[in-house]
Amino acid sequence: MIYREAGQFKTSYAADEAIFPIIQDRWFVAAILAIGFIAVPILGNDYWLGSVFIPFLIFSLAAIGLNILVGYTGLISLGTAGFMAVGAFAAYKIATAFPWMNFLVVLILAGIVAALVGLVFGLPSLRIKGFYLAVTTLAAHFFIEWVFTHFGWFTNYSFTGVISSPPIEMLGFVVDTPESRYIMTLSIVVVLALVAKNLVRSELGRAWMAIRDMDVAAEVIGIPMLKTKLLAFAVSSFYCGIAGALWAFVYLGTVEPQAFDINRAFEVLFMVIIGGLGSILGSFLGAGFIVLMPIAITNGAAVFGAAVPADVLSNLELIIFGALIIFFLIVEPFGLARLWQVAKEKLRNWPFPY
Repeated sequence: MIYREAGQFKTSYAADEAIFPIIQDRWFVAAILAIGFIAVPILGNDYWLGSVFIPFLIFSLAAIGLNILVGYTGLISLGTAGFMAVGAFAAYKIATAFPWMNFLVVLILAGIVAALVGLVFGLPSLRIKGFYLAVTTLAAHFFIEWVFTHFGWFTNYSFTGVISSPPIEMLGFVVDTPESRYIMTLSIVVVLALVAKNLVRSELGRAWMAIRDMDVAAEVIGIPMLKTKLLAFAVSSFYCGIAGALWAFVYLGTVEPQAFDINRAFEVLFMVIIGGLGSILGSFLGAGFIVLMPIAITNGAAVFGAAVPADVLSNLELIIFGALIIFFLIVEPFGLARLWQVAKEKLRNWPFPY
């Protein structure tokens, strides 16, 4: 078979610890990136770029942030949408206060603001965990939503509460076409995904996983619980904040609290569960599944000539989501990423797969 590592020798520790140690994996990732950066902008129309690929990338970034907290650290959080809202409104305030500022700098500053808010709401994780921590982060979501709804300063005292995002400018160029918005979003997601992949493989990432596996043992061997858990909340909120800013500026074009309701938090959580806990790849797989499934259901009904009402389709999506979550929690808790890993292992041992 073509997927074999026989004859590929590693002569250094760096080569042995590479993210993609097998050359076939490197070629596969290079092909995916080539398709994403070259083929998709050329072949994709405005609908696929603006309504499918851009939300898929933003959801993937938010899922990576939540996966760092839930999958790698074992801290359950339902405040993802709230931290996304913090990033969106922080980016709006910074962009309107400093209209000359590069949009990438605006994103980084918005992510830092979201990280600081995440630090504050991450303090209860030092004393509570599990269901109680989930309830605490859920309360944080509702508190953040209430603040943005009742204080006009965050919306520049708009009467409607719905504000249009400022134009996106980078190095003197205005990013206003679906192709340019897609390329910008893809570049940001690729860079941050690479950073997250290296981060979870670092000393800090191993400390996160030690806390996830057994926090008492992690504390006994000297892992600082305060620093490690708060860093997990900060990094997770940073990623969610940038995802929220991209959602408001690139996808919606408006900044409103209703865009980050509790359903958004559950949606990102479903992506992590279906894609795979503790997997950067799983964040992309889960986001792709959640984004493409409604399109598949709608088009599938049209192909078979079935005139299904919109409310029935909406309820059908919820039923399928719930069934899949139950299925993956029982059959394969590590989600689609684990299925992909098993398939690769069987190919590497072909024709004697185990």
